[in-house]
Amino acid sequence: MPTITADDGCPLHVEISGRETGPTLMLSNSLGTDLHMWDDQAAEFARHFRLIRYDRRGHGRSGAPAGPYSFTRFGRDILAILDALKIQKTHWCGLSMGGMDGQWLGAHAADRVDKLVLANTNFYYADKTPWDERIRFVREKGLKALVGPNMERWFTKDFRARAPQVIARMTEMFISTNPDGYIACVEAIRDMDFRATNPGIANPTLVIVGKHDPATPPSAGEAIASQIKGARLVTLDAAHISNIEQPRAFTDAVLDFLQ
Repeated sequence: MPTITADDGCPLHVEISGRETGPTLMLSNSLGTDLHMWDDQAAEFARHFRLIRYDRRGHGRSGAPAGPYSFTRFGRDILAILDALKIQKTHWCGLSMGGMDGQWLGAHAADRVDKLVLANTNFYYADKTPWDERIRFVREKGLKALVGPNMERWFTKDFRARAPQVIARMTEMFISTNPDGYIACVEAIRDMDFRATNPGIANPTLVIVGKHDPATPPSAGEAIASQIKGARLVTLDAAHISNIEQPRAFTDAVLDFLQ
């Protein structure tokens, strides 16, 4: 699978599967995960699309240059991938940070994306304190010390109890993240503000929320859907990483919207 170099020299790990021709779908990950967070969806999506998955900078097998990062920086990485693959336009599906990427693309690169799926995401944090506290915590204690609270944000109590192998896999994915890359991404989330730009998004948009999501609560997704004219809203019986907690329902919602 290719490594694509961003305009600042950062290597970006990309995996491509599915159809050789026809529509393209690009998936974008949440904070503290890599492209394998989409493994439950990849085979089905690849039946319908040329599927592109990638590790954002600071995560997985991509580079982790010094931060802070920004969503403009992430957007330029995405465009570098599309340019290198000679893809003019793609559908977009992003969860959490990936949904933030999608909002940036809809506002600043609308000609490069077709339909947008924005899952379990937010558009602005008025209170920066929790993010500053998380940065300080990770610097002092590392990501392993954050596993417990993180899994509680990501998945409901019932799911954690009935799917220990999934929790183990996601824990390993989380603690394998580069701590400096993680912190640089947290800084980008802390400082993002799409309040002024979201109303200008004209791409067909689906917003997915998790009924039990404490990280990006349903009210955040509802606000995004109200900002983007014509946006649809779907609620899943899940916490934050809804595509893993409710894989079939998530896949069906995305395919129903994109096709």
